[in-house]
Amino acid sequence: MPNPGIPDDTEVAGLTADSRDVRKGFLFAAIQGTQADGRSYIGDAISAGAVAILTQAGGVHENIDTNIPVITDANPRQRFARMAARFYNSQPSTIAAVTGTNGKTSVVHFAQQLWASLGCKAAALGTLGVIGTDLTDDFKLTTPDPVKLHQTLFELQKLGIDYVACEASSHGLAQYRLDGLKIKAGAFTNLSRDHLDYHQTTGAYRTAKLRLFNELVPDDGTIVVNIDSDMYAAIAEIANERSLQRITYGFEASDLHCFEAIPSEGGWHIKLNVLGTVYGIEFPLHGRFQIANALCAAGLVIACGINPGDVIPLLADLKVVPGRMERAAFLEGGAQIFVDYAHTPEALRTALKSLRAHISGRIVVVFGCGGDRDKGKRPEMGEIACSLADTVIVTDDNPRSEDATAIRQDILRACPTAREIGDRSTAILTGVELLHPGDVLFVAGKGHETGQIIDQKTLLFNDMNVIRDAVRVHERVPS
Repeated sequence: MPNPGIPDDTEVAGLTADSRDVRKGFLFAAIQGTQADGRSYIGDAISAGAVAILTQAGGVHENIDTNIPVITDANPRQRFARMAARFYNSQPSTIAAVTGTNGKTSVVHFAQQLWASLGCKAAALGTLGVIGTDLTDDFKLTTPDPVKLHQTLFELQKLGIDYVACEASSHGLAQYRLDGLKIKAGAFTNLSRDHLDYHQTTGAYRTAKLRLFNELVPDDGTIVVNIDSDMYAAIAEIANERSLQRITYGFEASDLHCFEAIPSEGGWHIKLNVLGTVYGIEFPLHGRFQIANALCAAGLVIACGINPGDVIPLLADLKVVPGRMERAAFLEGGAQIFVDYAHTPEALRTALKSLRAHISGRIVVVFGCGGDRDKGKRPEMGEIACSLADTVIVTDDNPRSEDATAIRQDILRACPTAREIGDRSTAILTGVELLHPGDVLFVAGKGHETGQIIDQKTLLFNDMNVIRDAVRVHERVPS
């Protein structure tokens, strides 16, 4: 494969930033991380057969004899990502990237569904892995490092997949993991509190998100932006400064404008004005925010060259994304149970408000907060749950290394009327027992996840399975 930016007489067989993965002929990127400093493992990498080192300028330890090429760079993360792109040297012809606090996963999966319905071979890449046309379980990928990302894109291109929608997380953008992607269009959903344990400030978090539009969308690319977001003005300014094409969407006047949304049993009856043409759509998903996510996906597909008239009618056929306002059970008498990944204050607020439009009874919510993450959002989520739900059960999410009781107390301080049930299975079972006809149980925070992280162990746990078991125990059979 092509030489990724090192001396011409050096053959490179692979790249990695993990010294444990170095094989003979590899380039090793010795990068300082949050948990470990890769520069400390240069000697190990050389012993394992590394033929070149990439590191921070001035970062090679003087006590290590490096008789192989050493590349230094002020921004080795970015250089490494571009090396990975050059090494694999092939990716699908059309790539769209989505950033924002909430909605990224739904948007990329909706875009993949729309392309597939149009007969295009397409894939979605992000939190749920790689899902797409004719793909097998061999494609499992979550937040990828640059090598895995570009290797995956190379393999997708070999399979004939021409369209890819990928999530652009704040971590991925801040760590330059997406550099080297040939992005045709970039989309923005919304911005609210999240990941402050990593970014420290809202300003740094915001700056990371904006990298997609400031730096990664090319000069001939298109920005798709939520006109209802507080970030709209900032992103519009970037588009104007760079002379980028822009497509807006939302519930205010925009290029893809939802001007009417009436709740129905199966979702929504919506009316859209798309670039001057009016459409009436029976939208099959619950949650008003899913309308916005669908419009964002449609905007990306349009930005990548598909006629709006071919795209918009397909919104009526979208399928729910696993763990994203997914109905787990429909009980006799009309009570419903939903699972959602909502793990930020704004996501919880939006979901609870959306559910209220679809029910005649009460909302019972079961949720917790993750350990080793932003502690400041815990009381915010407690306050939101208490104000928008009728009954609140505070339970464990992924405590990780923190004391689970302390996490729950952080939430309960802002929601003193809530029930505290640490065991998540028992909390869900209790929620099911409280349901009456017309009520809804909303289980938030873990969504698609199939494990619960306690200390250093990941225990098998799936909200959907636990809910269905609880329903069977009480002889309530989902329709």
